[in-house]
Amino acid sequence: MNLITTILIITTILSLILAIVSFWLPQMNPDAEKLSPYECGFDPLGSARLPFSVRFFLIAILFLLFDLEIALLLPLPWGDQLYNPTGTLLWASAVLVLLTLGLIYEWTQGGLEWAE
Repeated sequence: MNLITTILIITTILSLILAIVSFWLPQMNPDAEKLSPYECGFDPLGSARLPFSVRFFLIAILFLLFDLEIALLLPLPWGDQLYNPTGTLLWASAVLVLLTLGLIYEWTQGGLEWAE
């Protein structure tokens, strides 16, 4: 067996052992205090299941979108060593233009306003 096969077998066995032990080890004894929505010493005043605003999810999705955009464009400086670096630059610019147009649209529609 070569080294890679040995490492794969060891990691698979170790992962299976840890997964099996994690199911056997915890003691689940739910009581009224653990099942209550707050565990900080006082009774809850309202419902703990208030829905989030859609604006919160919009801001979160925009953050993830621009974070992923940065991760996709990070290797762009090394793209000049490709066969067609102009094509790489054009595709990266197209992604940036689309994201910028989407951001401008959301901004003009008032989707980024936190308070109404």
